[in-house]
This record gives sequence, structure tokens and C-alpha cells, in this order.
Amino acid sequence: MKRVLFILGQLNDNDIEWMIDNGKKQTISQGDFLVKQGNPIENIYIVLSGSFKIFNEQNPDFTIAQIGSGEILGEMSFLDERPPSVSVVATETSSVYSISLARMKQLMEVDNRFAARFYYAIGLFLSDRLRKTTGRLGYGALEENEDIDEININVLNQVGQAGSRFSRMINKLAES
Repeated sequence: MKRVLFILGQLNDNDIEWMIDNGKKQTISQGDFLVKQGNPIENIYIVLSGSFKIFNEQNPDFTIAQIGSGEILGEMSFLDERPPSVSVVATETSSVYSISLARMKQLMEVDNRFAARFYYAIGLFLSDRLRKTTGRLGYGALEENEDIDEININVLNQVGQAGSRFSRMINKLAES
């Protein structure tokens, strides 16, 4: 499942409109870095199209992950205000939607409900990522009937709406 759905599923339509109005679409050429390990970032990114390789600079030949449309980048630096622990490079010409971390934090200072929805969405997103990572690494035995991709029914109910919000976001950005 596209990770952006965790975020967009928890936000409301006004939140999405604010994000569209306060961010910008960027084209990243193949081979260009979107995120450089150890360098502070100023944005949170939603991948609109293309693909990116995530890797650690100490072992650049090992790909940690390959991500594409619907993935989120910069969420950890948003939360802990530390530089990224990995680099992200475009493996083909790609487009992202970037939203300033400073603008997000300004909104959160005046709109506590948005802040609560956004932090909850990031929490769901990171929880899902950690469960999948620990499952892949073999930590914790899965019960016989337990599905690693199982999602809480409340989250699942938001996925359809989140998908249409992501489509609306992409369509609106195409008009720009």
C-alpha cells in the first residue's frame, strides 16, 4: 500500500487543500540527490512519480529501499529535527511534492487539530514501516494466521478516501 495513504487518510479536505496551496511540485533528474545523508532537510516530500533509491553513504552499493509514487520522505527529520541518516537519489527523472517543514510547524502552532491528525498519521505510517522491517528481519515470530500486511480496520476505512485525495492532489498539481 502506498504510504501516503496513511497520511492523507487521517487528514481532512481542508488540510489537503492547505498542503496543496503551501507546497510546490519539483522535478528531480536521474542521478540527482533529493536527500543527502547528514545534511539537514527543509521539506517533507511526497513522491508523485518516478523512483528513488535509499542508501547509506557508508555502503552505497547496498540499496536499503527503492521507492516510488505515493511514498513519503523527510518524516523522521520532521519529528526529531535531526539530519537524515540515509541518502535518497532519483533512479529516473521523478517528481515530488515538497512542503516546507517550517510552514508545517507554523500551521501546527495555530491549528492543534491539524497537528493531532498529522502526528497521528505519521505515527501510523512509522508503525507500519517498523512492523514490516522487523518482519523482514525476522524479529518476533508471527502467529500462524497473522498477516504482516494486516491493517487496523479504522485505518483501512480511510484508504479509499485517501486514494481519491492523492489523485486529486496529483490532478491539481498537473494543472499548475
